Amino acid sequence: MDSKELHTFHRKIAVDLFNHVWDLMEKKDRTDDEELEMIHAAHASRYHWGIVGNELNFARGEWQISRVYATVGSSERALYHAEKSLDYCLANDIVDFDLAFAYEAMARGYSLTQDRKQFEENLEKAVAAGEAIAKEGDKKVFMESLEDLRQIPTT
Repeated sequence: MDSKELHTFHRKIAVDLFNHVWDLMEKKDRTDDEELEMIHAAHASRYHWGIVGNELNFARGEWQISRVYATVGSSERALYHAEKSLDYCLANDIVDFDLAFAYEAMARGYSLTQDRKQFEENLEKAVAAGEAIAKEGDKKVFMESLEDLRQIPTT
């Protein structure tokens, strides 16, 4: 395989795995095996993005891994990857949709802990970043994604 073919291969695998993870996350009756598959697929997608992607792809990959861990109830791992996503956004001036989702990941991770203060602070940052999303359609998708977090009692 030449370098162009290899690049195409890694990109296709990264995208396909990212989409597969979404399918598994949206599945209502996931089995334990499917949860493990979802975790592995999210990491594998991020790995392939690490070969052919850029900082935006890295931020999104870390966000997805965080979301997977939040979905399965692993706060420590969710927060670790949420912080990585946020770090990529802040270090590379990635704003708009991706910054809002990085703060959403932080809030979601803290929603699994007893740290209500961090949960509330990150939820506020997520909402503020969401309000700054330029495209109305993207803003709507983001704000809808916060609905379950807004149901969590604060303080």
